[in-house]
Amino acid sequence: MRRLHNMTQAYDWGSTSDIPRFLGRTGSGEPVAEMWLGTHPLAPSQIETPTGLRPLSDVAGEVPFMLKILAAEQPLSIQVHPGAAEAHEGFEREEAAGIPLDSPQRVFKDRNHKPEMVYALSTFDTLVGFRPTAEILRVFSQLDSPAINAASATLRAKTGFKGIVRVLENLLIAPPPAAEIAQLVIQCKALVHDGVDIKRAYSTAAMIARHHPDDVGIVVSLLLNRFTLQPGEAVFLGTGVIHAHLSGLCLEAMANSDNVLRAGLTRKALDPDGLIRCLEAGMSRVARVEPGYPSFSTEVYHPAVEEFALAVTQVSPADPDGVSLISATHSIIMCIGGGVQVLNEQGEKISLSRGETIYTDAQDGELTAVGTGEVAQIYLPGPNTPDSELKDLVGHRPVRAIP
Repeated sequence: MRRLHNMTQAYDWGSTSDIPRFLGRTGSGEPVAEMWLGTHPLAPSQIETPTGLRPLSDVAGEVPFMLKILAAEQPLSIQVHPGAAEAHEGFEREEAAGIPLDSPQRVFKDRNHKPEMVYALSTFDTLVGFRPTAEILRVFSQLDSPAINAASATLRAKTGFKGIVRVLENLLIAPPPAAEIAQLVIQCKALVHDGVDIKRAYSTAAMIARHHPDDVGIVVSLLLNRFTLQPGEAVFLGTGVIHAHLSGLCLEAMANSDNVLRAGLTRKALDPDGLIRCLEAGMSRVARVEPGYPSFSTEVYHPAVEEFALAVTQVSPADPDGVSLISATHSIIMCIGGGVQVLNEQGEKISLSRGETIYTDAQDGELTAVGTGEVAQIYLPGPNTPDSELKDLVGHRPVRAIP
């Protein structure tokens, strides 16, 4: 077992307090958006050794997954994560062009695809996937602007997923002028004031406008479903799913990648063409993840991907001999509440308080946790790891590629 030291990211949408409070620290007043756990070269974890800190990759190689704590105080960018083929092609293209890995213009940071799962630690609001055609047309019917009227005509002529992608493409190619977007926001606020808010579409657009006035993402948000996760609920976002997290604290379990194609609500590099190509390749599954229960104390979330599974375990004096954790080839364990001690088969013991983390591998053998707390464990699933039950969100069955 190795104690980890992890890096944080100070993106401007981050919360000034949530992650510092989670880690038991005093915030600096600057936003802290994410803490990364894993071996990704942009923010690799380090392990404690008798001679100082060393990269986790020195003992683990490249870990196939990454775990993040994410704290959103403002909306994130509207984005899509690429599949394996798109990621490999995009990375090689930008490498050949000589774009530095840390350049603001760099889109593909690695060759990996990025399926991910969100596990809510607080009430967590997000925009995920397209609304059904009829619902979008109902949302548009209460608004009046050239862009909205044109989008309605496009969607009536070509309904379904293909038509919605065309609407999105048209908005990104020729965004409405700032004055038109401002008028749309005024209309949205008036509708909310009058008690009209179809599936929270108008209140969401008005909220986004407070942070990103005049951004085309305000209009795009009208196309997207808004969902709220309660603590302990999880949702799986396969590659090719358009989404934008809005607010809250969560764990993100994902393949070891930082590839993001953005189309608004950000100062980072945009790639609307790449985003549309990923959508046209076919939207993957958007589903709530129902956990399995290998023991009374542990829930396992495994959304049928090769790179990761997430286990959440309750530890209490009700189990005086301790609670068994998952033994795996690669595993990162984080205390997410209270305090626990983790013991391996060799009798080594490490104490963890909230936010503290360790790396374990197959050499540690059976793992046991004692104390009073809760731990989250991301690990490399084995052949006997059962898949979780996935419940598709309404209107979000996987779709085939657009011809």
